[in-house]
Amino acid sequence: MAKDPSEPVKEFWAVLPRADEDVLGSVRDWKNIQIALEEDVIWIKGFTSEQAASPEIQQLPNCLMYELREGLLFRKNALVPSEKVRTALLWTPIDQALRLTFPLPNNNFFGIDEKITVGLKPSEEVQPAVALLSSVAEIRDMMITLPKFKLERMDWTFINGKALFLGNPLLSFPGKTYWAKDGHLLPAGFDFEFKNISVLLQKKYNEALDQWLVWNKDGTYIPVHKNDFRKLSVSSFRLTEKSQEWS
Repeated sequence: MAKDPSEPVKEFWAVLPRADEDVLGSVRDWKNIQIALEEDVIWIKGFTSEQAASPEIQQLPNCLMYELREGLLFRKNALVPSEKVRTALLWTPIDQALRLTFPLPNNNFFGIDEKITVGLKPSEEVQPAVALLSSVAEIRDMMITLPKFKLERMDWTFINGKALFLGNPLLSFPGKTYWAKDGHLLPAGFDFEFKNISVLLQKKYNEALDQWLVWNKDGTYIPVHKNDFRKLSVSSFRLTEKSQEWS
């Protein structure tokens, strides 16, 4: 049923301790919300109804959500207001006010001197898969049965004893599928915990955009140079298999 346009739009506020500022990274990409500082707390406003009820908000520790009614703040389903609206706050868009912070060291070991934590989490959005990582031993016999036109649509390379395929549609091989985001290949069904970090990571670790950063669910990655990919064919597969001495 369509919403009644005459129905007033609800406005939501939230408050949490300033000591918990880091947890707001999970909603930093919600550009419609604003934050303001007051002594030892952070005030947040501008949520949509969907955002106010979202898992990202529900999972924030020590966060209190209010509905604004006639200049007063009410807890959910409350008949009596809990707070008055602050009128002297300096509001700033959240993506401008918050710095991205990463308190734990990164576990990958690809020559990066600076250590930051990059977390991945299950995503509610479904993205089309564009890459497939398969064990060579599992697909060796299947490769020679595929028609040439299916192979020619694929680019591929060899990493850590496995074959990484790029193309659309993907081959029906067993393996792990990935989707593309800003030059990253992320496991299907997962996204960065901080969604806006993908561009920052590319600028820091892949400024020339000449690599794919292939991510694991634990937040580690493997850089794969784009020039290492070649067109897929039975002969190129066999020659590479022989040169790598796969068993």
